[in-house]
Amino acid sequence: MTQYFEIHPENPQARLISQAATILRKGGVMVYPTDSCYALACHIGEKSAMDRIIRLRQLSDKHNMTLICRDLSEISSFAIVGNPEYRLIKSLTPGAYTFLLKATRDVPRRLQHSKRKTIGIRVPDNAIVSALLESLGEPILSTSLIMPDDELPLNEPQQIRERLDSQIDLIIDAGNGGLSATTVLDLTQDPATVVREGLGEVGDLLDLS
Repeated sequence: MTQYFEIHPENPQARLISQAATILRKGGVMVYPTDSCYALACHIGEKSAMDRIIRLRQLSDKHNMTLICRDLSEISSFAIVGNPEYRLIKSLTPGAYTFLLKATRDVPRRLQHSKRKTIGIRVPDNAIVSALLESLGEPILSTSLIMPDDELPLNEPQQIRERLDSQIDLIIDAGNGGLSATTVLDLTQDPATVVREGLGEVGDLLDLS
């Protein structure tokens, strides 16, 4: 049965955040709010939970899953980041951007793009996410809540509940979410490229020189 937590978007209730972290540690799949749109997430060590997300979204092996991190200090454990890329990421985080980077050897292969060996990295600007990551003490594995055949993310908690009830373990309701996913930047390319233009502004930010 799906649990349903109403959590304040600016002052998250510590008790509910702790319960959400416990659900993830036990292999649960959750829907949670970010600074762009609602997303699906699970613990990075739970392969069965990751497989459930892949089935729900009907994702191919070409889809880059994303690690949601607390800050830049966590990123270096999972991705290879040069000085120019670091400066760019630092200037855009926290924010509505996902960065594609080469994965380090410590990243399990199942978390990487099957052919390019890349991993998505993101540091959202969202109080609930920050509190949840602090409670967990490690990143979570995530992907936007865009269901098969939908063009836009699900953004209304009641709509999410109706569509996904009994298919996931937790829905965090923080009010209506956005309808734009993150901007995705591929920093493995030279020059860097925009894979998807979303909520984060692009402009001339890809000049890494």
